[in-house]
Amino acid sequence: MRILPCLTAGVWLAVCGLAAGADGWISMFDGKTLDGWKANEHPESWSVRDGCITGDGEASHLFWMVRECENCEFKAEVKINHGGNSGMYFRTAFGPGFPKGYEAQVNTSHRDPVKTGSLYGFHKIFEQLIPDDVWGTQHIIAEGNHIIIQVNGKVATDYVDEKNTYTKGYCALQQHNKGSIVQYRNLMFRPLPAGK
Repeated sequence: MRILPCLTAGVWLAVCGLAAGADGWISMFDGKTLDGWKANEHPESWSVRDGCITGDGEASHLFWMVRECENCEFKAEVKINHGGNSGMYFRTAFGPGFPKGYEAQVNTSHRDPVKTGSLYGFHKIFEQLIPDDVWGTQHIIAEGNHIIIQVNGKVATDYVDEKNTYTKGYCALQQHNKGSIVQYRNLMFRPLPAGK
């Protein structure tokens, strides 16, 4: 049996076709498969449709297992149906149920009044920033205890968590409940320097 030497994170990402671009951004999704992603439960709730990661079914969370976020940026284009509910988690722990970590809410018209652009449980947005069934962007910047969430290029949340509740963990996507249908594309991750 041949034993391969340990690979640095950068070399491993390059071997797997996930090398960072010149600007440091890493593509999290190949547009065809869920390679690098793992559901915490109900994996059948996740599929690739029309080149998008699609959540449709029972509650589940899909974790990007390639690299953890400490100081990072995480962004995606997202579209959700009328009455749907989802979220983009970061610095979150893999495990069953609703993850322990930060969540940037994705919700245009669900009965939960907390809408897209909110840092769930910390900073609430009640205004509908993206219509139902329309593509929009959500961009998370997490540097130390300072969290910024931009929706369609505009800052919706600029929050300092004095308790520094979550410091490191995975990025994940939420399929909140049966009846919600959410799609994600152009998912990107960029690590940031610890001291930035």
